[in-house]
Amino acid sequence: MLGEYLPTLLFLIVASGIGVALLVVGHLLGPKRPSLAKMSPYECGFEAFEDARMQFDVRYYLVAIQFIIFDLEIIFLVPWATVFRDLGVVGLVEMGIFVSMLLLGFIYVWKKGALEWE
Repeated sequence: MLGEYLPTLLFLIVASGIGVALLVVGHLLGPKRPSLAKMSPYECGFEAFEDARMQFDVRYYLVAIQFIIFDLEIIFLVPWATVFRDLGVVGLVEMGIFVSMLLLGFIYVWKKGALEWE
């Protein structure tokens, strides 16, 4: 029975080996020209700041919520569409409820003004 998992184990070993080999080769052969600009901290598209408790605009979080909403929608809609005929009316009603809940989340983000950038 464990012999059936041998191809999966072999795949994981080969994939891990390729990943480690690429990292090692890149580290050994890659250019090493550090400068002040390259060594300075940079994150999230803006300059670093001293205070870690700086407040972010709420629209940043609302866009993140919107991304999660649409990501979940795709994750559930694609498998549902492949077995749509087998689910019948019950599956259609359940997906309608799910999509309507996602639509409510989208309307919330829209009404809060997260889609309007200055």
